[in-house]
Amino acid sequence: MSPWGTHTAQSRALALDPWISQVTTGVTARLEEFFAEKHGHARELSPRAPELISAVEDLTMRGGKRLRPLAIYAGFRAANPHVSEFDWQAILTLGAAIELLQSYLLIQDDWMDDDDQRRGGPSTHVAMAQKFGDRRLGASLAILAGDVAMGFAVELLHATQFPPRRTYEALRSFNDMHMEVVFGQQLDLLAHEDVSLTQNLKTGSYTVRGPITLGALLADASQAQLTALMKFAQPLGVAFQLRDDLLSMFGDPAKTGKPAGHDLREGKHTALVAEARRLLSASDRACLDAVLGDRSASADAVQAAMSMLEYSGARARVEAKLASRLSEAQSALAEARCLDAQGVEMLMELIDRTALRNS
Repeated sequence: MSPWGTHTAQSRALALDPWISQVTTGVTARLEEFFAEKHGHARELSPRAPELISAVEDLTMRGGKRLRPLAIYAGFRAANPHVSEFDWQAILTLGAAIELLQSYLLIQDDWMDDDDQRRGGPSTHVAMAQKFGDRRLGASLAILAGDVAMGFAVELLHATQFPPRRTYEALRSFNDMHMEVVFGQQLDLLAHEDVSLTQNLKTGSYTVRGPITLGALLADASQAQLTALMKFAQPLGVAFQLRDDLLSMFGDPAKTGKPAGHDLREGKHTALVAEARRLLSASDRACLDAVLGDRSASADAVQAAMSMLEYSGARARVEAKLASRLSEAQSALAEARCLDAQGVEMLMELIDRTALRNS
């Protein structure tokens, strides 16, 4: 339930749903237009080049909640309530850039984690392997498709016309966001003991902080507004990942698209696992570690490990941390007198769609 209560959340949704639909459909249309243009150019370069573009297009257009474009728009509106047609087109272009950045990151992440599924279909390296009948070739082509997606993201970023004095800041912000995700992924692969640092870099940076910052810079936000937005975005980014951990472990598979306990078999060192390993006895910890990363673990073994996350108190602690981060984000908005009121309402809706989602 939303921290503002069911009635408030429902009333807000009725008022704000149009902007959500407009952003998501607008960014989708911008991406469709962009891919059509790129297919034409690619055919002029190489007869096989469209295959890589199609791989990126398939993943990008297959689904996704378009949360990052929504964060861009909410960040813009919080800093500037007046959106001209020029601004609107810039928001859609920047939103498309962020979606392509995500595609690049997902393609790499799926290959590194050896995940077969993404957004209800085969991950890019699996789709390529199936198409060409060669697992190694499929992985190599997927990496190239990721390179294409990143190149497209940068191209659209440069096509977004920021206020002149903000252009350098925007480019630096985009680069910082990218590098933070890379370093966060490095820590994730190494099972770094500081899970919160890993999550803050890997997910919080490009899911919440980066898009909101870029939207605010597009709106030519004041320094006070940027500071207020970061006080909101920082805890919300943490909350997003904590919610993701809980959903991956305990969510409804029909909604999440992942089997219960998925992260255990994948060997992901999430906040839940970190808390459990700290709280469990040595013998129980050994049982949990035996399942962690074992893709052949039986359903009973996974269920037993999930039970340990419950009775150890790990789940309750992560849920408490999530509630605390949401409270921080809410308080930051309540204190932000320099932000536009309707933009603040949009940021509140963003809380519902990131940290209180069920899929």
